Amino acid sequence: MHPALSIVFFTTASGAGFALLFLVGLGVPLGLLPQSPWFGFVVLAVAIGLAAAGLASSAFHLGRPERAWRAFSQWRSSWLAREGVMSALTLAAAAIFGIGWVFFGVTGGVIGLFGIVAAALALGTIQCTGMIYASLKPVHQWHNRWTVPNYFAIGLASGFLLLDLIARFWELRPVALPILTLCALALSWWTKEAYWRFIDTTSAPSSVESATALGRRGRVRMLDPPHTEANYLLQEMGFRIARKHSQRLRVIARIAGFTLPLLLTLVALFASGGVGVVAAAAAIASAALGLVVERWLFFAEAKHTVTLYYGAAAV
Repeated sequence: MHPALSIVFFTTASGAGFALLFLVGLGVPLGLLPQSPWFGFVVLAVAIGLAAAGLASSAFHLGRPERAWRAFSQWRSSWLAREGVMSALTLAAAAIFGIGWVFFGVTGGVIGLFGIVAAALALGTIQCTGMIYASLKPVHQWHNRWTVPNYFAIGLASGFLLLDLIARFWELRPVALPILTLCALALSWWTKEAYWRFIDTTSAPSSVESATALGRRGRVRMLDPPHTEANYLLQEMGFRIARKHSQRLRVIARIAGFTLPLLLTLVALFASGGVGVVAAAAAIASAALGLVVERWLFFAEAKHTVTLYYGAAAV
């Protein structure tokens, strides 16, 4: 599939933003995070900013962005529409929670309840984002049991990395947050490796033989191409990446997206003051690069069943 930069940014930025909203909306009312209104202003500004920027960028991938609002009406059947509805509800609940916390210093009672509601809705939004791709049966690399868990795990790892850095300006030497960040990073790496192993060792049940019902006669191949020049289907769904390039980009994703953030977070765990802040910030910068590469590969390595019509032997 064609890895549009707008969708790559959308899935990485909004995933991190909604995951951070989940952690803050749950942790602050329970008294597990700093209660300072200034902390609330910074952390909610980052979370809502990332979530909103990601959602806004996704509109650039639409043929008619001005009609994006119509997608909300299809929530009964479309995961894309459900994502839109859930994200709007999440931001509304987070706004109420943020007003009560930042302007009135209240994090309990009804205001705290809105924080917990925002956390639940943020988790639901990430679920909807993952299901947009996991529900597409023609794309074997997406329609599997690892897609949604991977979205959850990477989102939580991103959220914890951001939260660990921001909290260091209010806590001299946090311990629980970097430990949880390490666990989230390890979990996201494990799910990503499991996903890569799955798509490398399995293929879709559809093939040229099954599509033409000529499999009983032996191997089937295309005699002539269906078109003499590229078309929309080939541009959007026939994108190909060489296996050697895919492996190199996976190495970059492993190092920048998981290995370095793990090592830098470990340094931040035992450091305090400026050293801890620098290590946590470097972990975020490295993870951002690695996760952009990982998400680009998520789209580039996907193969749509329609490519069988254009000569692909299997998908």
